[in-house]
Amino acid sequence: MIESLLVANRGEIARRIIRTAKRLGIRAIAVYSEADADLPFVAEADEAVLIGPPNPALSYRNTEAILAAAKSTGAQAIHPGYGFLSENAEFARTVEASGLIWVGPDADAITAMGDKINARNLMAAAGVPVAPGTTDPAADLDAAVSAAAEIGYPVMVKAAAGGGGMGMGVAVDEAALRTEYDKVRAFAERMFGDGSVLIERYFPRVRHVEVQILGLADGRVVALGERECSVQRRNQKLVEESPSPAVSPELRSRLLAAAVRAGEAVDYRNAGTVECLFDPTTEDFFFLEMNTRLQVEHPVTEYVYGIDLVEEQLRVASGLAPTFDPDALAPRGHAMEMRINAEDPKRFLPGPGVIRTWVEPTGEGVRVDSGYTEGNTVTPFYDSLLAKLIITGATRAEVLDRARDAVAAFQIEGPKNNVPFFAELLENEEFRSGAYDTGIVSRMR
Repeated sequence: MIESLLVANRGEIARRIIRTAKRLGIRAIAVYSEADADLPFVAEADEAVLIGPPNPALSYRNTEAILAAAKSTGAQAIHPGYGFLSENAEFARTVEASGLIWVGPDADAITAMGDKINARNLMAAAGVPVAPGTTDPAADLDAAVSAAAEIGYPVMVKAAAGGGGMGMGVAVDEAALRTEYDKVRAFAERMFGDGSVLIERYFPRVRHVEVQILGLADGRVVALGERECSVQRRNQKLVEESPSPAVSPELRSRLLAAAVRAGEAVDYRNAGTVECLFDPTTEDFFFLEMNTRLQVEHPVTEYVYGIDLVEEQLRVASGLAPTFDPDALAPRGHAMEMRINAEDPKRFLPGPGVIRTWVEPTGEGVRVDSGYTEGNTVTPFYDSLLAKLIITGATRAEVLDRARDAVAAFQIEGPKNNVPFFAELLENEEFRSGAYDTGIVSRMR
């Protein structure tokens, strides 16, 4: 097993990884920016290294500073968490070229799945269903218009190098396409350094369902069930649950088999997620993208399958067998995660500030993975995620009841936060029924 681990991230995910590392007797090393010096993850690490100012480009995305911290502390491996450099193939290559262990899939898999058009084409060749769309980038606006006419409106205009719900726009007709194409292309060039755009069919009433996969050290790829991720704002998730209330046993079998084929197509190792769009009226599903990293919502899978995904990541990276029997995987119970963000609960606009009060809920079936505590300052430099409220139970009905009590008990004063939104959602009949789709938040607003 790895003996020392540098966590190249911050906030709740750094704290989460450090917790498992220390439980396993692994020396946990944190890196932090000047803005994060007082956050819990810095104090909880065995060692912490300041790597730069608040600007992520000069700290958490600063490859040289992170590698220098690894060298000075004698770290044996690097875990990137999610976001920042987690899906940066060049960083993964550099880590390994430096003689360190990369806790994640290899750079070739990251590259293959990082380009959305290439990923679609690979998945289609592997027999994974994909939505109608372009097999090459739309080179210019005329090409985009022509492709959309062939695919049929409405269409999704997507940055080929995008991810995390960023770099996307919906066009219901040609006029809208002309506007969205220029907007998405400019955003993609600015954010990803690649203005390539793809066009694919947009499904207005669908569910977003994803499958957790794990590529084992022996080369085998296994699927650890599905997660429902349809409660979204601006194409970014707010709630995840497992198992999905919309997925039948027959559909689950097809989904998981397709996800395993997806992983096998790129010789996948370590944790990853195959994201799909699912039409509940036809029970058809389509490949959306593969996230080549640990997901924010991994705790719901951990509960349902009774494993620690971070530990499994570390075991794969160490060349060790998993803690579970790959031939005896079976889900139990139900789990739901709510992303507690520093944002207005109505318009979901960021709201940084000093946390004056922070009281986490407790009780049976309640877990809180937090990045902050009372007295900390939420700055505008990073993602607005404050904590993840994870509720577990024997049934979805039990989870809903526990979630209602936990949300009512979660006290945050200072920065704006979306806890009131979850209180509203948990009373929403569409959500409680389980028969919701990706449009539920917009219908609530």
